[in-house]
Amino acid sequence: MIALVGHPDLTASTLASLEEELRERLAAFAKAGKAGLVRAGRGLPLAFGRAAREAGLALVTVLPAHNRVPARLAEPDRKAAGELLLLSEQVRLLEYDPESHGSCVTADESLLRSCARVLAIWDGSPSNGRDWTAHLVAFARSHGLDVEVLWPHEAQHKPAREAPS
Repeated sequence: MIALVGHPDLTASTLASLEEELRERLAAFAKAGKAGLVRAGRGLPLAFGRAAREAGLALVTVLPAHNRVPARLAEPDRKAAGELLLLSEQVRLLEYDPESHGSCVTADESLLRSCARVLAIWDGSPSNGRDWTAHLVAFARSHGLDVEVLWPHEAQHKPAREAPS
């Protein structure tokens, strides 16, 4: 299984460009009978889900749960999560609080442990209080996972005032 990690604050044009590039990269995994794993949310997870579906890659979407019942997602993520569910062949529930950065990091680490490969959409910057991509790349590498870093030349982050909270 291949998991996706990456920056949560990418511009719409970067996401569109990445979706096309991801589709091409994921086609080889689809031919090998692999699956893609993504935690439900807007932005990069949705771009990955769309690319996976178009490439023919089986998609597994992870939803937050509380006591084995799907938890409520923040308003901006609900529509994207709904689309991801429609694109998915499998849905997994994972106990974590989608409003807690620490809980989300722990959830992502748990997901990475179930994968053999990680695709990281990462510009090489260190983790900060809002973005833990560098941490997840280091975590995956320290656990012996194959990590492929992708950062297209034209990729851009949203200005800080537009970035998701």
